[in-house]
Amino acid sequence: MARTPGKQFYEEQLDYLAARDIDGLVDNHYAEGGSIIAFDFVITGRAALKQHFQQYLEMLGYIKLKSTDKFRETEDSIFFEATVETKLGVVQVYDAFVLKDGKATHHFTGLK
Repeated sequence: MARTPGKQFYEEQLDYLAARDIDGLVDNHYAEGGSIIAFDFVITGRAALKQHFQQYLEMLGYIKLKSTDKFRETEDSIFFEATVETKLGVVQVYDAFVLKDGKATHHFTGLK
């Protein structure tokens, strides 16, 4: 993949998760009032996002990228499908980020 702003954001997101760097992840990748939206929950604000990612990473144990299956980028968004390995097994994740000034205002997420 060519190194574009969206791909850089994606690679950094994976690096933060793999390193379990929750403060770096949220402080550098999410806007002050940023949200994660899933079918089961909506979480807004950096403090709540940090708590969410702490619990999420504890549940998963670790995240290792197996493959980036699809990737689309626009000037202010990225949308991807990836296969990742965790202590729970191999799953497909689906994520879309709406970006403003390089930070996520909205992060839509799901996994199978």
